[in-house]
Amino acid sequence: MTVDASGLESARHLLERSGTAERVAAILRQYITDGVFAPGERLSEPAISAALGVSRNTLRESFQLLAHERLAVHELNRGVFVRELTTEDIEDLYVVRRTTECGALRRAAELSTVDLSPVERALADGREAAEAEDWPSVGTASIHFHQALADLAGSERLSATMRQVLAETRLFFVLNENTRAFYEPFLDCHEQILRDLRRGRFDAAEAALDRYLRDAEVRLLELSAPGTRRSGGTAGGS
Repeated sequence: MTVDASGLESARHLLERSGTAERVAAILRQYITDGVFAPGERLSEPAISAALGVSRNTLRESFQLLAHERLAVHELNRGVFVRELTTEDIEDLYVVRRTTECGALRRAAELSTVDLSPVERALADGREAAEAEDWPSVGTASIHFHQALADLAGSERLSATMRQVLAETRLFFVLNENTRAFYEPFLDCHEQILRDLRRGRFDAAEAALDRYLRDAEVRLLELSAPGTRRSGGTAGGS
């Protein structure tokens, strides 16, 4: 299946005048993070270059960047595809996530002030989507919640690392069940983490986050086991 690149035209303004491969890669990375481009879909050169108004050479450079980030893979004589991950990838990514996200909260505890509004907004978006039973959007809100937690550290490098890790994380949430039973426990954990952060209890928030990530890893490994089939269609995130 080939991705539908028509929506990319609305992102063309993000390129400003430079049209660099890095900016193109950032747009495509965001589309992967938001679940618009799903694992296994082909990234069509003609469709994407036309939608963004960039040259094929620029687009190929951006594909190379995404391949370096393990978000895309080139298949000889077939093209470039959004990467599909393995159970080993899941285990390794959650090692990185626990180290990065929990470390971000420890760093945030050292700062004089932290802005929790992006965390609050992501949780509110998740709750609103859950009320509408829009589970893929709950997954997107979850991705934004975890990015906001990482951003509390006030480090652009840490935030950039988290953007890449979360984009890669999103690749295997195509395995999940887009149901209330799958998502509500995670939303409740988000609520607890935010509650602890509001009270300045960073140690408690970090402990809750660590438990959350370990539980999410176990659930995803169960879903990726041979013979396990997903339901619900589109990818989510946690």
